[in-house]
Amino acid sequence: MSQLIYLDNAATTQVYPEVLDAMIPYFTEYYGNPSAIYTFAGNAKKAVDHARTILAEGIHAKAEEIYFTGGGSESDNWVLKATAEAYSSKGKHIITTKIEHHAILHTAEYLEKKGYEVTYLNVDENGLISLDELKAAIRPDTILISIMAANNEIGTVEPLAEIGAIAKEKGVLFHTDAVQAFGHIPLDVDAMNIDMLSASGHKVNGPKGIGMLYIRKGIKIRSFVHGGAQERQRRAGTHNVPGIVGFGKAAEIALTNMEQRVKYETELRDYLIERVLAEIPYSRLNGDRTKRLPNNANFCFRFIEGESMLILLDQNGICGSSGSACTSGSLDPSHVLLAIGLAHEIAHGSLRLTLSEKTTKEEIDYTVDKLKEIIDRLRSMSPLYEDFIKKQSK
Repeated sequence: MSQLIYLDNAATTQVYPEVLDAMIPYFTEYYGNPSAIYTFAGNAKKAVDHARTILAEGIHAKAEEIYFTGGGSESDNWVLKATAEAYSSKGKHIITTKIEHHAILHTAEYLEKKGYEVTYLNVDENGLISLDELKAAIRPDTILISIMAANNEIGTVEPLAEIGAIAKEKGVLFHTDAVQAFGHIPLDVDAMNIDMLSASGHKVNGPKGIGMLYIRKGIKIRSFVHGGAQERQRRAGTHNVPGIVGFGKAAEIALTNMEQRVKYETELRDYLIERVLAEIPYSRLNGDRTKRLPNNANFCFRFIEGESMLILLDQNGICGSSGSACTSGSLDPSHVLLAIGLAHEIAHGSLRLTLSEKTTKEEIDYTVDKLKEIIDRLRSMSPLYEDFIKKQSK
């Protein structure tokens, strides 16, 4: 194949033409500031309100509970820092997990330096938390539980409804980083007892640089960005109207087509997993086999260095990743893979392939065929693999 095969949709997605078409008028024709009071600005305000309604309906929330941000990382930072400040009189204990996105983990580390105590829950070999461990970790001074909806690397989907029920029973706020989950799996903030939820536009075929934070009505966390009175005085800054419109349109498409898309992507994902595990020796699937995002397949290949594998895939027109795009410059193995119990040398040989509804079976077949060739080539140059084979043959 001469065309690009893009299998890194967990990192970012293509902006759909319908999304771009919806955005363009708000750059050129309806460019007014939605905070202004004159009639011309009303078009922009209506567009922002419409997008807010779409996003709210997508998680069964109220429109006034949706706040626009610059992206998922800002939303995560806002939750942890503002909740810590607002509820410090109750306590300074926060619960999260060892496999969260770094937007959560690095913010938690920042709060620890400010005198807060953070419990990092373990996960099992599939990336699932223990509900019993969560219950045992809750203390009288616990103010927040922050557990991601689905892991960005291995795709494991956490038991949100059960976590939410525990948090509600104990009177503790529950936030979920749903950046990978929103628009890909059903989310219901009421049924799941979710108090705050982060999402991002560019993970659902919308633009980059726009996100949202759902804050349940009555929760008194404070502003994160100070300045003007936008977003009901909770998030200052002129609205990114084209971005908001694009996020709304992308969410509308994703939510409308979710059932059909999930079925297609799950079947293709399972086909990819079955081929890789059956045809490439000493490979393993990372993450839960069934409780995973419909488009996520994450593997480890023994005796392989992930960076070399990615370079050779790229030379064959295939885009994949070895983990989170946010840590692609790091030489350290994935903290997620270490948390599920993998040894460093195995974790270094990881490959994440994330599909879209536009991915074809032919592209998957081409990718697996090339992957087999690449792994054979890299293993043929590996002294460790040579020693391993000699020992196996004795």
